[in-house]
Amino acid sequence: MRGLHPHLKNKVKASLRLIIDEPTASKPLRAELEGVRSRPVGRLRIIYRLSGDCWHIEIVAIGPRERIYEETFRLIRREQT
Repeated sequence: MRGLHPHLKNKVKASLRLIIDEPTASKPLRAELEGVRSRPVGRLRIIYRLSGDCWHIEIVAIGPRERIYEETFRLIRREQT
């Protein structure tokens, strides 16, 4: 987040607030990424996971749409091993 343009950083923060307010409103992913959700922020995506009864929110990754899904898959696969 530190390297982001201030305008984009504000958009990401606003999207994070929306995730806190409505954690299930974002798109659930499928196949290898089942169990995580994606929230678009311009060309970026916020990938997060919900757990527990109280909707514990874990931010998995934030990055450009072009490669974030592949990077998230690698992160999740590394966690499972």
